[in-house]
Amino acid sequence: MATVSDPQAQSQTATSQTGSAVQGWTPANPAPLGLSGFGFTTLVLSFINSNLVGAGSTPVVFGLALAFGGLGQIIAGLWEFRTGNTFGAVAFCSFGGFWISYFILAMFNLGQLGASTNSALGLYLWMWGAFTAMLFLCTFAAPRALSLLFLLLAATFVLLGIGNSGANMSIVHVGGYVGIATGAVAFYIACANIMEAVYGHSVLPIGAPAPRT
Repeated sequence: MATVSDPQAQSQTATSQTGSAVQGWTPANPAPLGLSGFGFTTLVLSFINSNLVGAGSTPVVFGLALAFGGLGQIIAGLWEFRTGNTFGAVAFCSFGGFWISYFILAMFNLGQLGASTNSALGLYLWMWGAFTAMLFLCTFAAPRALSLLFLLLAATFVLLGIGNSGANMSIVHVGGYVGIATGAVAFYIACANIMEAVYGHSVLPIGAPAPRT
């Protein structure tokens, strides 16, 4: 005779069978997702800022800024909260917010600035530079590659801030080249983290962190 199974009983059985696995579950490292979203979007915009790609290509950045650089980093940042990584949570959520704010600014608000466009963009970039410099000061106990990433990013923001404030495209181009280096370092760290997770051991060196005192 066929019998009808009790869904509640099945659920309780499944829970009892997998309870230990759930209790011991740890999330995957969210950093490679955040670093990839950041590095990808930064590289594309920096190729344009450096004038290696024409400025008319700027709209191609908008979708990346919203989806990968913005939403992707915020998702990674929220998972960093789950892992207990305060620095990663703050950094990824903040720079995810940066890319979303960049998308909104470029798509909807830039034309409203009028004659104050350069000074307003300069202020925007200078403040992000100051914030990034603050985070750089928090990386000295982290792998050296991460310190290099935030140092380059702070320099990128400062150069872009100077260039936009003074409408000096030569400095903006220099900022674009530093931004390319920044995005490349982000990709490198992301690749190193993914390879370590896949192969179970360190493959690409990212520098030993400084000893804690």
